[in-house]
Amino acid sequence: MIRYIKGEYLYYDSGAIVVETSGGIGFRINVSDTSSLLTAREGDIIEVYTYLQVKEDGMSLYGFSDSEGLKLFEMLISVNGVGPKAGLAIMSLGTPNQIKAIIAAKDAASVSMAQGVGKKTAERVILELNDKVSVLPIDEEPAGVIGTRPDSSAERTEAVTALTTLGYSKREAEQAVGAVTEDNLKTEEYVRKALKYLL
Repeated sequence: MIRYIKGEYLYYDSGAIVVETSGGIGFRINVSDTSSLLTAREGDIIEVYTYLQVKEDGMSLYGFSDSEGLKLFEMLISVNGVGPKAGLAIMSLGTPNQIKAIIAAKDAASVSMAQGVGKKTAERVILELNDKVSVLPIDEEPAGVIGTRPDSSAERTEAVTALTTLGYSKREAEQAVGAVTEDNLKTEEYVRKALKYLL
């Protein structure tokens, strides 16, 4: 029904972005934690590929920066036991190509790292989608396969929490910590470098 939205980025809202179309309608669109849509600034014109979930108690939109992300999301939610929320949690593990690489490698442990996704569900995702995903050569993928920085992910998460307690929004904190290119830093170092980005 609603497959694509182009409009002005208004603000981040607890796991979602709000986009106002030229017609003056504001859509709340759920996005993954790693979505490039979160790098947009207030007032930017953005394009979002969307999936509309219709339930008895309401409707929800899920958005992606490109059609590849949308296709992967729809593949994920086609797996029995994976709803849109779990599908988005898996999408939050990395880029679409990184997630495909994990599935192709039959790495159920990495899939189960997604919030709300158990071991059995992760194994089902691998079983059903393993032969359906096509992965780009690694030199065409800007970042490594998911899980290459497990030692720094906890520190980065703690740094985001620390910044939000200082009064920054979650989106601002995530952007600032994400802008720190060094790995294997302590939480305090991530916070210090992120603050330089914010100030």
